Amino acid sequence: MCSTHPPKSATSWTGEKKYRLADFFDQWWDIYKQSPTEKITAEQYKAVNAIRVCRTEALGVDYYACHDCGEITKVYHSCKNRFCPTCSWQDTTKWADRIKNQMMDLPHRHVVITLPHLLNNLIKANGKYLLDILFRTASGILKDWILKRYGIKSGIISVLHTFGETKGYHVHVHVIVSWGGIKATTGALKSIESDYVNYDFLKKKFRIKFEDELVKMYEDNTLVHGFDDDRAFFGFIKQLNKKKWILHLEPAMEVPTQVIRYIGRYSKRACLSEYKLTKMEGEVIAFRYKDNKDLDKRGKPKEQEKEFHYKDFFPRLLQHVPLKYFRLVRYYGMYSNRSQIPEEYLYKESDNTEINEQERWEELQEEKTGINPMLCKHCDTVKIYLYTIFRKRDGKFIKINRKEISIIKKQEALKVA
Repeated sequence: MCSTHPPKSATSWTGEKKYRLADFFDQWWDIYKQSPTEKITAEQYKAVNAIRVCRTEALGVDYYACHDCGEITKVYHSCKNRFCPTCSWQDTTKWADRIKNQMMDLPHRHVVITLPHLLNNLIKANGKYLLDILFRTASGILKDWILKRYGIKSGIISVLHTFGETKGYHVHVHVIVSWGGIKATTGALKSIESDYVNYDFLKKKFRIKFEDELVKMYEDNTLVHGFDDDRAFFGFIKQLNKKKWILHLEPAMEVPTQVIRYIGRYSKRACLSEYKLTKMEGEVIAFRYKDNKDLDKRGKPKEQEKEFHYKDFFPRLLQHVPLKYFRLVRYYGMYSNRSQIPEEYLYKESDNTEINEQERWEELQEEKTGINPMLCKHCDTVKIYLYTIFRKRDGKFIKINRKEISIIKKQEALKVA
């Protein structure tokens, strides 16, 4: 391996975005963290650091060249952090491709179940424990209701969100539930023909089950809280009972691919898309959002713009960094163990040709920008891989090839083991 610098003639491939979060962090994060307005956790530090080095020379750059004209394209490596807006988008697409052929060949419905904002402080203080309860109770009421009413074992996929349109703290789960499943008595695959849902019953059931587990934590002294005594706590529960517990179901979608792509566009993704950023001027950043309280003539939310100083923006955004090792996507019912679903009951897309990671990456870039970066724009031929360059901490560059990268990764894996 030798020290080298990347050729100046090479063109970069980073996608077409007007603004990048990394640039705003580069400008203001080091100043902000000296006197933050809210405590910065280890996971938040890790997420910011990952975003700042994502698609830079620090993580590596692959060089590709056209063998006819010599045009070179640089492809930067990604950080793969769950909170990174670019990496999470690609991860969402991979997830959708992987999961669609593991779903039952039935209609599915998208359900949104939301916790009252009155619980926000308790959720932040208790971390994963109350979020676990949310996952468990939200899936449980749907699974039990379908089994009791229709005698059907359904499959459920749940995705956690802690943010709303303006990135305030808004805890809810997006649930994909099979509108049908395996008949408990016969084992046959059966759809639910009716669209009927008893919303009031389900909302009440969800509230009661969630509150029961909350009370149990309080009585077991495992709940972190600031209540002075039992009277204060149970007074809080009475307040919760008066709040609006939201449960919303979308109409059934016939093909699993449709619902996965629909929910995947916004559910299994990072908190803020860089394509929604509208301004980065000095200490201020702004983004577009949908105002659900202001509808147009067609009943659709109008787009508005929200502006923040970096001192307010950073804590607002970073409160949504996932907790360490916390699973944001969970599976219940028949989808908790897909081996129990007969192969013939699974959805099979007509064009199910497997593609490798490189091909998928090219497809994603073309989908976003209309350009395949691996095709030479002059010769219309496929570029070939040359080498990879990393920038070391001392500022020097090292050039290696994929075979050497593979050996290094194996050596690191052995060290960990």
